Amino acid sequence: MEANVVEQYTPEKKLTKREVVSAFWRWTFFSHANYNYERLQATGVVHALSPVLKKLYGKDSDEMKSALERHMQFFNTEPSFGGPILSMTIAMEEQKANGAEIGDATINGLKTGLMGPLAGIGDTLWQGTLIPILLSFTLAFGAEGNILLGPVAFFVLHLGIMTSIAYFLWMKGYETGKEGIQKMLSGSLLPYVMTFAQTLGAIVIGSLAASFVKVGTDTSIKLSGDKVLSMQTDVLDTLLLGLLPLGATMLTYILLKKKMKPTTVLLILIVGGGILAALGILTNVY
Repeated sequence: MEANVVEQYTPEKKLTKREVVSAFWRWTFFSHANYNYERLQATGVVHALSPVLKKLYGKDSDEMKSALERHMQFFNTEPSFGGPILSMTIAMEEQKANGAEIGDATINGLKTGLMGPLAGIGDTLWQGTLIPILLSFTLAFGAEGNILLGPVAFFVLHLGIMTSIAYFLWMKGYETGKEGIQKMLSGSLLPYVMTFAQTLGAIVIGSLAASFVKVGTDTSIKLSGDKVLSMQTDVLDTLLLGLLPLGATMLTYILLKKKMKPTTVLLILIVGGGILAALGILTNVY
């Protein structure tokens, strides 16, 4: 008599789009909520992934405890462009929960290997390109006292653009898995995009400095007879228009590169500008 063999069937553990999107919003709003110098964004990672991990492994299971320990390792990246690291991690955790042979080292290796490169891309595109471009449109309105087209427009545009791109990248990271971002990083298009963004950001920052940094001098030198040599119009503007604003901007950049605190740099500029203005050397310092 043959024994009846009953095949055990374990249903596939599948995440819904809503659960993946929920993890995105948790990461977006809480990535820096408990930022600390021991693990940096690790608690934000756990907060974003914990509902997903509970569904995949069960709330009180050993696998859940192991997953929490796995994601409490040091992690730090730019939240928007680095977000796909976590959505790819979700995809890998989903595969692992369904029996794929994916070890802790593989998941942590993906996170630590990509967090630096994607942070560099994100910081360049947000801080070095997007923010200066938006400021070039809105700063002039803000200087004239227009609240809506100044700070409000900057906030709305920045938030809308940043969130839209971050959401798109998050969902792409989950859909394509770990190979998606690796292909992007190894492609030939990325260096051109980064070079363009860095160049455009530098141009915009330069134009902002020329438009809004007001530094001039009334110093003049008496020549023979009634002739007077103006240091501003006859010398500095002849050499390079906007030379003093450029000098003030470069001084600020150099001080910041020397790891000075922004408040210290601001104090130096205020005190130095005030002394030079009191001596009659500089004007239009504001």
